[in-house]
Amino acid sequence: MLDLSAKYEILSFSVGDTKAGTKMGKMQIKNVENSAILNCVLWEETLNRIPDISTRVGNIIKIITGSYNEKFNNCLLNNFEVLEQARLGIDADVREKYFNKILECAQGFKNEKLKNFVSKTLLDNKQRFLTAPAAKQMHHNYIGGLVVHTCECIEFALAVLEKTKKYINKEEVLAASILHDIGKIFEYDINIESGVIEYNEQFRKDWISHSQYGYTLCMNNGFLNVAKMIASHHGRSDWGAMIDLGEKDLEPFYYIIHHIDDLSAKFGATSVNDTKDL
Repeated sequence: MLDLSAKYEILSFSVGDTKAGTKMGKMQIKNVENSAILNCVLWEETLNRIPDISTRVGNIIKIITGSYNEKFNNCLLNNFEVLEQARLGIDADVREKYFNKILECAQGFKNEKLKNFVSKTLLDNKQRFLTAPAAKQMHHNYIGGLVVHTCECIEFALAVLEKTKKYINKEEVLAASILHDIGKIFEYDINIESGVIEYNEQFRKDWISHSQYGYTLCMNNGFLNVAKMIASHHGRSDWGAMIDLGEKDLEPFYYIIHHIDDLSAKFGATSVNDTKDL
């Protein structure tokens, strides 16, 4: 079941901890010829040998050495060759169009205070927002990834709000969709020449996470419900949520941004190769 002659596209990549305390990578790849999906595991030794740029979503790779595990229905990947790098990011003019679409959403709010707050936050941080990735590894991890992810969250929010708007404030949900990852413009540094993404160490010293940054920003400006949606958008405390959605008796609005964010992260244009002009 392991075809060493095949070309594969990287669909997703993430790194977590094993019970033994070591790092383990999980990569899902797709056979370019027949679209067959292969789930791969990369042990810490392999992770230490390969640069971050090699695991970018959208890269086309060829497996050099690995073994298929029938029991776990996955491949232990020891080494691979990158045949074609995914683009570093989306073009500047396309990023501008995505940003303008986000800004247009905010400027359409009837709540003047909320409109001015979200619009000002976007415009004050426009240059960082235009280039920031939405993640280091898991999704939208390319130049301009954050504007794409944010636009997708707005689109998913509008679809969901058709069913939930009588229970939840529409403009607050859209504001949270726009600002839930605003802290990532400071949390990540992306090299425009290589596309390599690193954590900003000063940000990590000053803030617990990008969620804490977004939560604090909204709380300090008086938007409590928006702040609470941002605080809970990672779903579980062990995933980085400040408010765990496993808690009892939470109001409905706490859940919505978590699901909107997850839809974009799993079903959006997670690869730069899938991102289209507007």
